[in-house]
Amino acid sequence: MPEATVNHSTFTIERSLTATPERVFAAFSDPEKKQRWFRENQAFAVYELDFRVGGKETSSFTLSDQTPFPGVVCTNDTWYLDIVENRRIVLAYTMTLGGRRISASLATFEFAPAGDATSLTFTEQAAFFEGADGPEIRKGGWMELLEKLSREIAG
Repeated sequence: MPEATVNHSTFTIERSLTATPERVFAAFSDPEKKQRWFRENQAFAVYELDFRVGGKETSSFTLSDQTPFPGVVCTNDTWYLDIVENRRIVLAYTMTLGGRRISASLATFEFAPAGDATSLTFTEQAAFFEGADGPEIRKGGWMELLEKLSREIAG
């Protein structure tokens, strides 16, 4: 049996989004909008969103050939810990690849008005387990997702 390991990491991504905090927040709280930007290029096999403090979000899909784990089923289970409408979302989530848990994270999205735009600050504090994607790949994944979010709110 391989030795159990854990790699702790924290990273922050800042983005300026050309939309109001209300429009950005809606891209997280509306299930149809969230599904459009929060995924790989294929559809979810499972997607459920209960967007409220104490609510849960579950998504599952098969990873594409352009990922480090092609053809593997990825499942995210998310629990919403704190929501301040149009200002903040704090959540905890686990990621599972091929039925094996690879990480557990605490993530915070902060939305601040900046004229007609929104300053978004995303911070993730993660524990990556043996065989995990690791902090650099995870940060890159979030940068791609936030780019998709930017396109979603741009219309």
